[in-house]
Amino acid sequence: MKSAGIVRKIDTLGRVVLPMELRNTLCLPEGTPMEFFVNNDQIIIKKYEPGCVLCGSVEDVQPHKSGKLVCKACL
Repeated sequence: MKSAGIVRKIDTLGRVVLPMELRNTLCLPEGTPMEFFVNNDQIIIKKYEPGCVLCGSVEDVQPHKSGKLVCKACL
């Protein structure tokens, strides 16, 4: 994991601001949905990309008859 060398404090509402440089570098415009993961004592924030309900792939994903997302490989 690479450190960006940026430190931010949590505000009274529990929010942390992602610096503009980081958002621009990672193409994260305002309103981008983000997903949170916990790994031991680490919090991992990732751009939310809904994937295939069967294998988790985010490539070539299409809604199935049931409304769930399924990739072409699993179809």
